Amino acid sequence: MFASMTVEVGQEAPDFELPDQENNKVRLSDFRGRKNVVVVFYPFTFTGVCTGELCEIRDDLGAYERADAQVLAISCDTRHAQRRFAEEQGYTFPVLSDFWPHGAVARAYGVFDEALGAATRGTFVIDKGGKVVSAFASPNLGTPREKANYDEALSSLS
Repeated sequence: MFASMTVEVGQEAPDFELPDQENNKVRLSDFRGRKNVVVVFYPFTFTGVCTGELCEIRDDLGAYERADAQVLAISCDTRHAQRRFAEEQGYTFPVLSDFWPHGAVARAYGVFDEALGAATRGTFVIDKGGKVVSAFASPNLGTPREKANYDEALSSLS
């Protein structure tokens, strides 16, 4: 069982800046006042459950667009691995590398597993004001997050 997430609903989301798959710097605070943000931490690129989860988001991007929400996927893999992963899977949303300092953003959100050396499956839905309005995780590495959790979180955005 994973440790509980330290960032909770109602709190200000910790700001971060990470490179995406094209080496663009993506800063959470750049979306403030403009877009809701769905931050999706996942353990490893090129693995079955992670790929399945992100493909489900890719295939339902319209729901995120209707909620005026930007998806930001984050793992501790290198930017080069993220680029190849995003290209192979056709991800059009930013796939961010929390590689160095290793897992710093995942740690800030309380979803870094020290023994694994990677992020766990934690999701944070952040409103335009920068507040966390929904947070959920899967109970273990082998269990994907449920689409219903995303649907419910998106419906709570105004």
